[in-house]
Amino acid sequence: MKFDDDVKACAGLVHRADPDRFMAAMAAPVAARSVLFPLYAMNVEVARAPWVTQEPMIAEMRLQWWRDALQEVAEGPTVRRHEVVTPLSRVLSPHLAAQLDEYVAVRRWDIYRDPFEDEEHFDSYIDHSAGTLMVVSAQALGAADETVLRDFGYGVGVANWFRAIPDLEARGRIPLLDGTPDGVRMLAQKALQRLMNAQSNRAAVSKDACPALYAGW
Repeated sequence: MKFDDDVKACAGLVHRADPDRFMAAMAAPVAARSVLFPLYAMNVEVARAPWVTQEPMIAEMRLQWWRDALQEVAEGPTVRRHEVVTPLSRVLSPHLAAQLDEYVAVRRWDIYRDPFEDEEHFDSYIDHSAGTLMVVSAQALGAADETVLRDFGYGVGVANWFRAIPDLEARGRIPLLDGTPDGVRMLAQKALQRLMNAQSNRAAVSKDACPALYAGW
């Protein structure tokens, strides 16, 4: 896939809104960047959709727009013209596009102020957001075992979640089931264990797919 104006626009969006992933993508080979930038730009758009309005219905509509766009990519042949969706449609297989539906749907939690119901609910949020983005990014580049990617994505997702806690609390959200030092320590240990599981099985991620893991730096 060529580095056309749409991909450049995606890169600009990621550079402004997600400098960590921008630097990770820039560390990848040029051919991989043209795959990663549309995915990371989509992540920016989806992640901020619940926060750009105080109206839950409008936020729901923004997320639904992305679910509809991804359905078009998965089912084809017609895909809406959009500076992120258009290049995205060129890097996603129907299977990977369908995977991203739950990735978008799980962000509905961000719209409301309800806490996570239980550990399973929290794990599902991390797995379907950070985990699925890691799976799709890697498998769009090359062969990679999904279990390994989800273990790695969970560890990275929890690390990023910890970084986001002050902002989430300032916005009136309850980001943790147990915010005590012991509760945070247990969650960190669980995430570290999954990172170690991924590292132990990293041979199951091909060289072509490896640049997607740079986002976990």
